[in-house]
Amino acid sequence: MSDQNTTALDSESNVDALDTELSTWRERQADAWRRRLAFLKREPMGLAGILIMLAIVLVAVFAPVIAPYNPTETDYGNSLEPPTAEHPLGTDSAGRDIFSQLVFGARPALQIGLLSAISVAFVGMNVGLIAGYYGGYVDDALMRLVDFAYGIPFTPFIIVLVALWEPSKWTIVGAIALLLWRQTARVVRSHVLNLKEKPFVKSARTVGASDRRIIYRHIAPNVLPLVFLYGSFAIAWAILTEAAISYLGFGDPTAVTWGQMLQSAQQSQALARDAWWWFTMPGIAIMLTVISAFLIGRGYEEQLNPELQEP
Repeated sequence: MSDQNTTALDSESNVDALDTELSTWRERQADAWRRRLAFLKREPMGLAGILIMLAIVLVAVFAPVIAPYNPTETDYGNSLEPPTAEHPLGTDSAGRDIFSQLVFGARPALQIGLLSAISVAFVGMNVGLIAGYYGGYVDDALMRLVDFAYGIPFTPFIIVLVALWEPSKWTIVGAIALLLWRQTARVVRSHVLNLKEKPFVKSARTVGASDRRIIYRHIAPNVLPLVFLYGSFAIAWAILTEAAISYLGFGDPTAVTWGQMLQSAQQSQALARDAWWWFTMPGIAIMLTVISAFLIGRGYEEQLNPELQEP
């Protein structure tokens, strides 16, 4: 009876110790997140990226209100009209308003960027967590899969998929999800190899926590900042990829996208016809969106890695 009481007391002590440690760990995590978000004050470039991205998001959300014309409505009487009061950014060869196309083009750009980022983050984080935690044959198998993904050329792979399937944003998102997770997986795995030896993980094992609980309750929150970082970079790559694929003629011809605008301008020889506004405006929109995503990621990366900060 005395032994049973002693065992019960030891178990309760272990549980109390684990609860105290987890409480302390949660407080440390909350402080860490506050420090990471503080880069809005200390990193003007990161703040600039967030403000630019927020502006683009607002434009996409309120596109029907902002755009003065239907982006697909043709008016051949006003074809290739330079910027005027009626058409602030001019028109294309079919008389479609460039400004309206830019505004509505923000929607598919952000959809592709965000969906790709979510896909890359989900696949890369889970592969990295499982490989790093279990190690052994599981780690070897998953890392060989990562090596295989690195061996596939990115742009030709997407072109082949788009040629085989119907050209759409879902095809581009699917292709990006199949390949761009590889770097996220490697970084997360490396981080997990270190985290799984920490005292809070060992304490969770001691009280009988399942592998699933340890991975997703105790380890995953520690790698989320890295996942966010690579997700922000994935947004930029996805938008660039859509623009490149559309420019090469493999995009959805019925969609109003910035890449499709560039492709139409190239086909109609806008440069030779001195219609600079036709290809300049979508190029600037792509550049601003990509730069904003990289600025956000770079600013956040400097908080994760203080060695990158300027003295």
